[in-house]
Order: sequence, then structure tokens, then C-alpha cells
Amino acid sequence: MTKVPNLNYGQVVNALRRDGWVIVRQKGSHIRLQKHTTERTLKLTSHSAQPYQEVYTVSYH
Repeated sequence: MTKVPNLNYGQVVNALRRDGWVIVRQKGSHIRLQKHTTERTLKLTSHSAQPYQEVYTVSYH
């Protein structure tokens, strides 16, 4: 079986953003991401012990 890499919260969020996910809001340690596809809009809510520290802007297309 392949081992799953040990990634911290910021690395996971950055990987999702590279895949087309957009941070739409953050409240405390909860972060909401969305990804628009041709068929639907995918939504993901994630929790971390510490808030995501990067400053971001939300762009609407």
C-alpha cells in the first residue's frame, strides 16, 4: 500500500488552490473552498487547529 504523505494544513490548502479550488470565506479556524466544474459547484469546509494565515482575495468570474 502507498503511504499517504504527511502534509500540514497550509500545504493541503495550497494543493487544493493549485487544483482550481477558491477560498470563498474563512471564520476562525474554518475555511470554505469552492470549485466550479462544468456539471456542478463543489464545496468543501475544512477545520484546522490554527486559522489559515495567508491573506487572500475572492474573485468572481
